[in-house]
Amino acid sequence: MRNRNQTPLDQIRDELKRKLKGINAASRKPSLVEKKLVGKIRRITEEQNLNNVTRTKAYLDFYLRHPEIHWAFFGHMVSRNGGYNMSDLKGEFLAKLMSKKDQETFFLFLERGNWLIFQDIYPQFLLYEESLKQNKPLFYLLPHFNVSSFMETIWNHFWRNRDPYIHCMAMVVNEQSYLEYRVIQNQVYQKEVLSKLEFMLQDLLSFNHILFPYGREELIGQTLHHFESLHERILLGKRLYFVLFNNKDLLSQVVAWARTHPHTGSRKDYWPHLFNDVNEGTPGFSFPLRLKSCRLNKGARKFYSPKLEYAWKNVRQPKAEPGDWFQDLKVVDYLADELENIDGEIRNEYCKTLERLEIAAFAKKTINFLE
Repeated sequence: MRNRNQTPLDQIRDELKRKLKGINAASRKPSLVEKKLVGKIRRITEEQNLNNVTRTKAYLDFYLRHPEIHWAFFGHMVSRNGGYNMSDLKGEFLAKLMSKKDQETFFLFLERGNWLIFQDIYPQFLLYEESLKQNKPLFYLLPHFNVSSFMETIWNHFWRNRDPYIHCMAMVVNEQSYLEYRVIQNQVYQKEVLSKLEFMLQDLLSFNHILFPYGREELIGQTLHHFESLHERILLGKRLYFVLFNNKDLLSQVVAWARTHPHTGSRKDYWPHLFNDVNEGTPGFSFPLRLKSCRLNKGARKFYSPKLEYAWKNVRQPKAEPGDWFQDLKVVDYLADELENIDGEIRNEYCKTLERLEIAAFAKKTINFLE
């Protein structure tokens, strides 16, 4: 029996507490119809989980059908940035600054995380859609997709209360916690990626900028300064949510931009005045620095930012590692609405990052030429 005087977070905390104690943990065997539904959802998820471009489109398509699920658009925009980062590895700057081995290792790191999130979250979306069709919650089937028990509680709460903020924040907590134990704490990635990434992220690469384009060459977003910290990644998610959803007029502009600019992975998608998905460079010919305050010097060629389909081949992923990350009720604290006003200004910071990248790539090319 629920206490009507409880806050939504208290209700969620109580239900999760019972889960941790194993109360009502027994689950019935699915019926034949339910087995077929689980199989159908798995097939659709696998089809859409081909690469970053297909995943990113699937998130947007779902949001346009169900705008009450804020994470679908949140995830779409963040996934776009994941695609940009993947393509950057074969683009104008990083191809000069990183070895081919490091480029591939970084790509596999980004691709694994992108793939893992989709295979965890998209079945949740499809099960929600089926629940709407049947006019009853079907979230008791989530364990069949190895989804955390945390999310079963969250989806049932959303079904009853329709609180988009709590739901989206819970999904942020879920996705980042899910990645923590499968990617961030993975010993291979710790050695081959994160030890290098920690230095490069802070001082050079644009991996830590999450950009939300809108209008004509406009950007909002946030910057992550401690990628290796689960806490900081969750807080970044909270800030990004505020930037994206606090202003309805701005949100409508970002959605309109996303609808009219299909995701390709090339940064040309949002800044065609700076980037081109065709390499305009002449082999062996060295150009001077071209960029000043996010504008190209007169007559300068654009920076190369390839489409993802030409930068990387599709990767067949091994199955997700088993296990439920949810073990501590403290994560519920992240669901509280406690953010101050954030304007999302990021253009100037991003422009400076591009200038640093160009200088670093130019210097590396010059040193290689002299050698």
